[in-house]
Parts: sequence; C-alpha cells; structure tokens
Amino acid sequence: MSTPNIEQAATIWMVNDIPTQMVYAGRRWRVTDAPTRLRHSSWTVPLEEAHTGLYGWRFQGTDEDGMSLVFDVHKGIDGWQVHRTYQ
Repeated sequence: MSTPNIEQAATIWMVNDIPTQMVYAGRRWRVTDAPTRLRHSSWTVPLEEAHTGLYGWRFQGTDEDGMSLVFDVHKGIDGWQVHRTYQ
C-alpha cells in the first residue's frame, strides 16, 4: 500500500554518503534496512537536460515507537525532500 505525500522537507544524516537517520514530520527515523539508490531513467529525463545519475534513496525507517515505513527521498534545491512513503 502506498501513501503519496506532498513533497515535505526532511533532515538526513549520512555515513559514507549512505542515509542512516532522518527527521521527518516531527519524528526521528532510524534507517533499518540497506538503502537503495534511486536513479533517473533515461525515459524520465527531458532531452534538454543532462542525465545526473543519483536521484535519491529508498529505505525503510523505523521511529521510536516501532512504526516502520519505506521512504523515497530526493535532494532538492533546498535540501532533502520526502517524495513518497509506503506502509
């Protein structure tokens, strides 16, 4: 089941350029799986734009109450954004 979100800001901590923790929606989420890099598909990048490679991350996060969600995040102009969550 997916729960689409309006893009919302997140603060992400990285270790060796891999997400380990995030603050989102007033909660601290600990990354509890192996994050997967999300990349642009050659079909989704407009012809006039250069292919930029790394698009974002998908990872499972677990909050202090034990609730787990899967997050798709990407880095925007103003920092990290949560694009979508999944239960």
